This record gives sequence, structure tokens and C-alpha cells, in this order.
Amino acid sequence: MGSVPANRKMVRSAMAAPYLERDEEHELAVRWRDHQDQDAMHQITLAHMRLVISMAARFKNFGLSMNDLVQEGHVGLLEAVARFDPEREVRFSTYASWWIRASIQDFVLRNWSIVRGGTSSAQKSLFFNLRRLRMKLSQGEEGLGATALHGRIADALGVHAKDVALMDSRLSGSDTSLNAPVGNPLDGSSSDRVDLLESDAPLPDEQVSTIIDEERRNHWIGEALKTLNPRELQVINERRLSEDGATLESLGNTLGISKERVRQIENRALEKLKITLRSAHPEIAAL
Repeated sequence: MGSVPANRKMVRSAMAAPYLERDEEHELAVRWRDHQDQDAMHQITLAHMRLVISMAARFKNFGLSMNDLVQEGHVGLLEAVARFDPEREVRFSTYASWWIRASIQDFVLRNWSIVRGGTSSAQKSLFFNLRRLRMKLSQGEEGLGATALHGRIADALGVHAKDVALMDSRLSGSDTSLNAPVGNPLDGSSSDRVDLLESDAPLPDEQVSTIIDEERRNHWIGEALKTLNPRELQVINERRLSEDGATLESLGNTLGISKERVRQIENRALEKLKITLRSAHPEIAAL
């Protein structure tokens, strides 16, 4: 509560501060640059706080506190004072405007939504100009469809139309918690939004069925492997059941036989497994 009177006092002080003439502004800037004169820096910032307030007012439609916007603009103003070169033929207000605007825009992008966005210069331009361009184009051509409108905005800002559509959808609504209630809690029909999200995962009964089927198939294959002789079993284990399947050549070197012979043993073992599985379990004949 105490911050409101303080900010009102700051606004009144800013509006009452006298404008600086060019020579006076230059003298103060030199005193700050060469001697770190705190009084000179204070006079420069106080004289330009009305610029900060004016700039902050342009961003109040993003739903953020005006006090916070002014504070962030003040940060940008202080940065401008620290970097300003009084020897350049430019007024401080012109130089400071960029820093004030950049500081406020960064604050808006960080706090407007919990979802980060607008990290590139093109995305920032889209974020801060989309509403203005949409209103301008909509008034100029009535009946312009969303797709055509997004295309016009994309051309104007040099971004992709899909980025315009995505940003437009984000600006059309605020963040909503997944734990926000939906329905009427008084009659017991209330639930959380997260309960309404559709899951791509299999249903619990489908998961259990899959697990049971896999266990059954693994058991059948394990029983069928018992019909192989030791060399056939080794070839199948090395070639088919290991994560890094051995090549015919490397396995042939291990067994002391040619790679063609390894191929023959492997094919014979696979055929024996198929015959065994089809005989005992016709329903998995496709294996």
C-alpha cells in the first residue's frame, strides 16, 4: 500500500522537474562522466522521468503494473546516463528513449506470460506490433480472413505467417493454470482443467494387456530357443538377441568358420524357431 503514494510522489516530482536546456544538459553530463557527480546524474534523471512515464504508458495494455513499467523504464534511463557521450551532437532524450523502451520491452516479454517468447528481434517486433497492424489492416479491408491477415502482417514484419498465427493466438488469451477449477463446485461437478486434457498414452487396461502379451511371447520364444543346438543358440544370441548385433564376418572369426557358414547356421536356426512356435502357438505364426 505504501508504494502507491511513493509512486504518485515520484510522478508529481517528475512532472514538476524543469526541462534542461542543451548547454545545461551538456554541462551536467560532463560533470557526471568526468567526476561521477551524483547531483548532476540526479538532475539529468529527474528531468527525464516524464519521458519514462510517457514511454511506460504505451505498454500498459499488456496487463502489467504501471508502477513496475515505470521502474523498469527508470532502469533503462540510468543505463542511458551511464553510457551517454555528451560530446556527440545529440540530445540526451533522443539517446535515452532507446534504452528506456528496450528496458520496458524486456520486462514485458519476461513477465507478460509464463511461456517465454519473443527472443529474436523479429519475434519482438511481432509481439509489440501485431495488435496495431491487425487493427490497421482490419479497418482498411473489411472481411479480410485470418489467413490473409496473418500473411499481410508477416510480409510487413518480415516473419513467417505461422509465427504470426501462433503469436496472435497467444495474445488472444491469458495464461490459465491447469489446476484451475472447471464447473460448479457447489453441485459436485467441478474438476481441474488438467483432468480434461486428452492423453496419448494407452489406457490402463491396454497397458496391462500389452505387458501380459510381451511376457507371454518372451516365454514362448525362450521355450523355442531350447530346441537349438549350442552353436545355433550362440549365433542367434550374437546376431539377433544382443543390442549390438555381431556381423557375419566377426562371428565367423570367433567360431573359426566362414561368414557364409554363419549365415547358413542362422537361417537354419530361424527356421527351427518358426516351426516350433507355429506348432505350439499357431496364433503367433506371424513371428
